[in-house]
Amino acid sequence: MTDENDGAAWSVNPLEAFQQASEQATRQQQQFVQSLLAGESAGNGFGSQLDAVSRTATFKTRVQSGGRISIPDAEREALDIEEGDIVQTIVVPVKRNRE
Repeated sequence: MTDENDGAAWSVNPLEAFQQASEQATRQQQQFVQSLLAGESAGNGFGSQLDAVSRTATFKTRVQSGGRISIPDAEREALDIEEGDIVQTIVVPVKRNRE
């Protein structure tokens, strides 16, 4: 181990760590979907699970006044979300603009 790597655990940028974790999660989701497709073609009955996975989106957005967030147009169209629909969200803070 070189001196450059000493203390590497302490010098990790939190945003880079989050991005790496996000990319890994995306790869795992892709592998999961591929395995579901393989299972469906083999007749294992994963259709409802595959349908649920295909109706999800991951995107970043800003919190607006009153704590509101917006779903981008492309995601609303892809998921057929209209005004008044109820959706489930998972919120993970990415970057804080505070001093």
